[in-house]
Amino acid sequence: MTELIAGPLIDAASLEPVHRASTPALVADQLRRAIMRGVFPPGTQLGEVELAGRFGVSRGPLREAMQRLVAEGLLRAERHRGLFVRDLDEADVRDVYTARLAVEGATATLILAGDRAAAVARLEVAVAGMRAAASAGDPTAMADADQSFHAELVAASGSPRLRRMADGLLVETRMCLAALQDSAPDPAGLVREHEGLLDALRAGDADRFGSAIAEHMADAVDRILGDRARVDIPGCE
Repeated sequence: MTELIAGPLIDAASLEPVHRASTPALVADQLRRAIMRGVFPPGTQLGEVELAGRFGVSRGPLREAMQRLVAEGLLRAERHRGLFVRDLDEADVRDVYTARLAVEGATATLILAGDRAAAVARLEVAVAGMRAAASAGDPTAMADADQSFHAELVAASGSPRLRRMADGLLVETRMCLAALQDSAPDPAGLVREHEGLLDALRAGDADRFGSAIAEHMADAVDRILGDRARVDIPGCE
């Protein structure tokens, strides 16, 4: 288990001071991003004094922010020990992608019954961002663009509840990638997968989208877990 120790914790650009007018929500946002990007790996203990100094806030707002992340399942509390970034295992990976499949499948149903053209326009921008990241050869930018595509997909459904669920799942997805994936996926292949999802929506083909999103999620589990992944997630034939 990794523990927070004295001295510089992270790159100076990773966390920024939070000014007096900010709220615990802003602190939570920065902590969430740091956890998502692997700045604080699973098992890391988060120290209040060190983080409060890093953010430039008192311990009250920091505690409130950290409790938000406990409620979201990103941190776990250990009695008499403190707060730790939640550990992830193979079962967590499969569960995250099973939940994402359910959320994004429901999203497609709403999109196809609503303003499909507007959703397609949003996703065309997201795919263009993926192509740019792939051309740049930047794995972090590629992961950001991938996440942006799926966030835009769910946002296009118009359902705030699906969006809230997706936001949490996408953070957990990045945690899985940072902690367990040995190498970045082929950028060109990842772009093609998302182009296929977009094409299915553009055509208004629910069955095609359903098959594509199920295969996309199963492939992601394969990439993260490698040979350990050959237990299919529900809905992926």
